[in-house]
Amino acid sequence: FNKTNLEKVYKMIAEPNGIILVTGATGTGKSTTVYAILQRLNTEDRNIITVEDPIEMNISGINQVQVISDIGLTFANVLRSMLRQDPDIIMIGEVRDDETARIAVRASITGHLVLSTIHTNNSLNTIERLLDMEVERYLLGSALTGIISQKLARRLCKKCRGSRLTNEYEKNVFKKALNIDVDKIYVPVGCPECHGGYRGRIAIHEVLRINQEIQDAITRGTDKATLRKLVYGSGTITMLQDGLAKVIEGETTFEEILKLIDLEDDLGSHSNLGLKETIEDSMTNKIDYDFLEL
Repeated sequence: FNKTNLEKVYKMIAEPNGIILVTGATGTGKSTTVYAILQRLNTEDRNIITVEDPIEMNISGINQVQVISDIGLTFANVLRSMLRQDPDIIMIGEVRDDETARIAVRASITGHLVLSTIHTNNSLNTIERLLDMEVERYLLGSALTGIISQKLARRLCKKCRGSRLTNEYEKNVFKKALNIDVDKIYVPVGCPECHGGYRGRIAIHEVLRINQEIQDAITRGTDKATLRKLVYGSGTITMLQDGLAKVIEGETTFEEILKLIDLEDDLGSHSNLGLKETIEDSMTNKIDYDFLEL
């Protein structure tokens, strides 16, 4: 996490109740993030219970329950039983169906902090998905504390990474997304340690802390365009902005971000990026640049 996003996460998990969702596709590190949060919250004075399928990491001091659907131990059934044990914090491995979503939201407004994961791309998609799951608007507006969306990009090898000049398309993207001029970016080279220029992966995040204005909009049933303005006008660093910042820092490459994020969707179809006209030139021009020292 960058500093701003990390501070938001700390504030979200300090709340006594509410629901915090970690979102992303399969294999994007959602469980790793949830377990990291649980370990930070795991103190002797807190009763923490999880319901998972499967249990991916055993944590001392936390009551972890494995879902076994064949014998009726479903997420929804375990959750109902769990609420009778007066937990402070509940972790649900994944919100998979309407019933689980509704129980999780109701649990979060009755004095419990609820953590879970869901398969959506970003904050806005998550809100829409929960509403599609027939979670009552007034409950969701009251319950939702925050959304952590993430994707994984390949991390550049710092032993051998090189650099090159940005082309006009890339300059345009940086300017529109971050409002800064970027002349040089890092690129993969390859060495005996990484065998290809990349080594490991790095998370790209979008962290939304729900404020009163967004809560009211969810409850009222505000249209998607207005909700988008509220979500991204509240100081939220978009996944594109976080990814491009990590490109500038030399953590990953512009090409990785291009593969992960729909730029036109993030910046808006009115952004005049000219994606279709320039993308082929952008990808072709990269191989002609000389490597530079940053």
